[in-house]
Amino acid sequence: MGDAVEVERNGSGNIGPVRNDWSHIEVETLYALPFADLMFKAQRIHRDNFDPNHVETASLLSIKTGGCPEDCGYCSQSAHYDTGLTATRLMDKADVIATAQRAKDAGATRFCMAAAWRNPKDRDVDQVCDMVSAVKGLGLETCVTLGMLTPEQAGRLSDAGLDFYNHNVDTSPDFYSKIITTRTLRDRIDTLAHVRDAGIKVCCGGIVGMGEQVEDRLAMLVLLANLPSHPESLPINLWNEVKGVPVNETAERPDPIALVRLVATARIMLPKSVVRLSAGRQYMTDELQALCLLAGANSIFIGDVLLTTKNPQRDRDANLLGRLGITSGLA
Repeated sequence: MGDAVEVERNGSGNIGPVRNDWSHIEVETLYALPFADLMFKAQRIHRDNFDPNHVETASLLSIKTGGCPEDCGYCSQSAHYDTGLTATRLMDKADVIATAQRAKDAGATRFCMAAAWRNPKDRDVDQVCDMVSAVKGLGLETCVTLGMLTPEQAGRLSDAGLDFYNHNVDTSPDFYSKIITTRTLRDRIDTLAHVRDAGIKVCCGGIVGMGEQVEDRLAMLVLLANLPSHPESLPINLWNEVKGVPVNETAERPDPIALVRLVATARIMLPKSVVRLSAGRQYMTDELQALCLLAGANSIFIGDVLLTTKNPQRDRDANLLGRLGITSGLA
């Protein structure tokens, strides 16, 4: 491993080449490097591919909340569990556009729309396409997450100008069946392929803190890094506490240093992907967030709420990024 690191540092200058052939042993060795060495390697790769002093800011809106037929054991929106959430219908386009404009005014550059469906009906896709086109008209990048898609539905979203489609793998192949039984991991991979074939960029990551082991988190990264094309965006979510869901029985918040190691490993394995600190930042200290940004994270969600859970307030984010000398849409 050490020899390989030196070749990357001192060879052609192409630090952190895109690879799709990571082995589990190689990744476990990488993750276990002395902390300073791991951070140094991640920071070099980060600087080779991104501005290290800039963070992307995105905003997330639930355009259709609750009543989802899936049994994802972490989710407040599953119809299988009593979480106290009231299901809603798809929002009106005018309300979505007004929210997107407020998000842009608050500093967001990407606007993400999420609907709690297993898979949308064609008429649902038609309405979402109208929303996508209107949000694009505001000058924002667009992202949606609607569940599983057919190739035809992905094509229609592409025609509407959609920039990104979010569809997380959530966790490792081995741990997956312990938290979800109504949709297979293969279903998720197939939707990613449909999205990619339609020319839409992929946003795909997972959740940590549900009771999985470090090996599961690394196996999730291996899965993502060994896809035919890396996701352009990689969200890393800390599981948000939700009453009434099965994950409550197994959840354990990751050790902060372990989380930083995961971010650094993701940056090295997926050197050109934007790594987003997504859900769960309200549980993170400023110091932990700063270390994650140093490790290669370069995107956050802004706004007080992410779908149905809390998120740090805008002023806190602006204060932290300002103290770190990091530019963003908040500045």
